[in-house]
Amino acid sequence: MEAFLKKIELKFITPGQTSRGTLYTKPSWFLILQDGDRTGVGECSVIPGLNPEYDNNYEEHLDTLIRQINHDNLPPLSTLDTWPSVRFGLEMALKDLNHSPCGVLFPSDFTRGKEGIPINGLIWMGSIDKMQQRIQEKLDQGFKVLKLKVGALDFEEEISLLENIRSRFPTADLEIRLDANGAFSPENALEKLERLADYHIHSIEQPIQPGQWDEMSNLCEKPPIPIALDEELIGIHSPVEKLRLLEYIRPQYIILKPSLVGGFEKSKEWIDAATATDTGWWATSALESNIGLSAIAQWVYTLKPNNVQGLGTGGVFSNNLPSSLYLQNSTLFFDAKKSEADAAYWKSF
Repeated sequence: MEAFLKKIELKFITPGQTSRGTLYTKPSWFLILQDGDRTGVGECSVIPGLNPEYDNNYEEHLDTLIRQINHDNLPPLSTLDTWPSVRFGLEMALKDLNHSPCGVLFPSDFTRGKEGIPINGLIWMGSIDKMQQRIQEKLDQGFKVLKLKVGALDFEEEISLLENIRSRFPTADLEIRLDANGAFSPENALEKLERLADYHIHSIEQPIQPGQWDEMSNLCEKPPIPIALDEELIGIHSPVEKLRLLEYIRPQYIILKPSLVGGFEKSKEWIDAATATDTGWWATSALESNIGLSAIAQWVYTLKPNNVQGLGTGGVFSNNLPSSLYLQNSTLFFDAKKSEADAAYWKSF
């Protein structure tokens, strides 16, 4: 088996505003495995400032992994637990290598084009006018669930935006999810959640910064809005610790981002812990290219979730790679015929 590494700097069509700053580009590395006529592709995707393993030695670590594989010394996935994006990339490539055609990791009615996955529409941060425009665009596309980022703008302006949305679309017609990315302080979080609850919010992700278990537990005990843990899951690797976190904080939901928690197996450990603690969950992509997004979508489908997922559409990058995914209203589908062309693309990449 031979291994290769290709890097791409994905370029945002519109700069992505987040609570951590503005993103113009983001890197991804593609781990390509070839064994005879079989090809497997995995994506090591990082978000600067969010992936804890992403530092000046990141690419060197990837180069070391490539050398190990090319010297018939494939490391166990468990040795990469503290490098979740790398673990996920290798796990993805190995899964792809063992299935045909290239790009079909989890054969199912989804990859056969028979069924789709309902997803939410993500509204990126921006001026109030810009966000209103984006909201209308998503509604026109047929989305019934929207996810809005909050905490970066003036709070009263955000309240005004939600008031405007709810005045036009009642709960029966539109589900609103929020993501604070830890923007609230423990001192004012409850007050802000109470204000937001007036607009019948489905849930809010990570209202305060991670690592404050006592404060988060207090918020989750009787929350005005159901709380979902997101960044809180990063850096917790063992099943025992995962269960301990959920038993201690008792969130209503957890958000699974395979690139940030270590891939499919590690995400499944979180799902098992969530099941044991009666915690809801859904999966979300984290600015992967179409390659990582497709792998996550295929995996999610096999779990038969009963709620709307947070998967992207790959439409935020101007130089994204070929994709078998397409959107029909608010449902993500897989074009089985196009996947064959994608396989040929990777063999010559």
